[in-house]
Amino acid sequence: MKIGAFEELVLLAVGSLGDEAYGVTVKELLLEKTGKNPSIGALHSAFYRLEEKGCLESSEGGATAERGGRRKKYYQLTSFGRKVLVEADELRMAFFQQIPGLNLNRG
Repeated sequence: MKIGAFEELVLLAVGSLGDEAYGVTVKELLLEKTGKNPSIGALHSAFYRLEEKGCLESSEGGATAERGGRRKKYYQLTSFGRKVLVEADELRMAFFQQIPGLNLNRG
């Protein structure tokens, strides 16, 4: 399955955050790691697409007074989402290995 670069970053952020992956934390992590500040609308669109593709699943947390009684929507990688990330990394590495003189030592 093909995913876009932004979708891949969202999957990586969700996987990195574990049980704390929801809109605001994903947005903050993407800003920290990439220096780019995606809109919350773009993030929610990506979450929706990735759920439709079977890469993410979501659950709702408890309502809190600080959120005006609204619930947070938490996201987790599915096993398929993990597989998609591995395949994306393998494809990228196959291309990197074809570039003469590029040092790929990951250690």
